[in-house]
Amino acid sequence: MSDAASATADVAPVLTLRNVKKRYRGREALQGISLQLFPGELLGFFGPNGAGKTTMIRCISGLLKPDSGKITMGISDEDSSEPERLGLVPQNLAVYPDLTVQQNLEVFGRLEGVKGKYLKDRISEVLEWAALKDRTRSLVKTLSGGMQRRLNIACSVLHHPSILLLDEPTVGVDPQSRERIYAMLEELAAQGAAVLITTHQLEEVEIRCDRIVVIAHGRVVADGTPDELRTATGCASLEDAFVKVIGSEEGLFA
Repeated sequence: MSDAASATADVAPVLTLRNVKKRYRGREALQGISLQLFPGELLGFFGPNGAGKTTMIRCISGLLKPDSGKITMGISDEDSSEPERLGLVPQNLAVYPDLTVQQNLEVFGRLEGVKGKYLKDRISEVLEWAALKDRTRSLVKTLSGGMQRRLNIACSVLHHPSILLLDEPTVGVDPQSRERIYAMLEELAAQGAAVLITTHQLEEVEIRCDRIVVIAHGRVVADGTPDELRTATGCASLEDAFVKVIGSEEGLFA
C-alpha cells in the first residue's frame, strides 16, 4: 500500500462522483454512485460481474455520459486552471499489435500531446518502469499477454496523469506479470497519482489496495479499508465481509 494514502483526510480529492446514475443496455447500470479518490491512493473498486464497474469507468473517462449526477476532477471544475490529467487502461487491450513497442509508445504519446525530446525521454522512462526495455523493437503481437498489459499501462502514463483508471488490469496475466503490474501501480501512487482499479479478485483488493469500494447492482454497498470492512460487518475474513454486504456469493470471486 502507498504511504500517501494514510493522509487522505487532509488532502482534497482529485476525483468526486456525486449520485451518478446511468441506464445502459436496458438496465440501471449505475443507481446513484458517490465516491471520492485522493492523490497517492490505490483504490480497489470491487464487485461481481455486471455490478456496474466498467460503466462507471466509462462515465468517468467520458466514453459514456451519465444520465444524472456529477463527476468532478479536481477541487471544482470552475476553479481549476489546469484540469487533472486522466489516464485510462480499458479491460480489452488497446495497443496496436502490428506495431512495435516503441511505435506504440510514440503514437500514444503524440495522442496525449507529448512530443519531441520530452516524449523520447518519457518513452525511455516508461520502458524501464514497465520492464520492457529489451523488447523495444518487438512487434506487440509477439509479446506475452502480461507484456502487452504492461505496455498498455505504459502507454497510458506518458503524459504523467494525476488520475489513472484501470479496468480489470490483471485479467489473464501470469503471476509474475501481475506482481510487476502492481509494483508499477504502487510506484505511481507513491509519486502522488490517484489510481483506481476495478476487479473481482479478492487477493488484489485485500493485499494491494489502500481502500475498497464495494458495488452491487449499481450501488455502493461498502467503502473502507480491509480492516474497516471486516470490523463493520463483524466478519473475520474479507471474503465473508464481501458476501455479507453484497448479499450473495454468486459471481463474486470468479
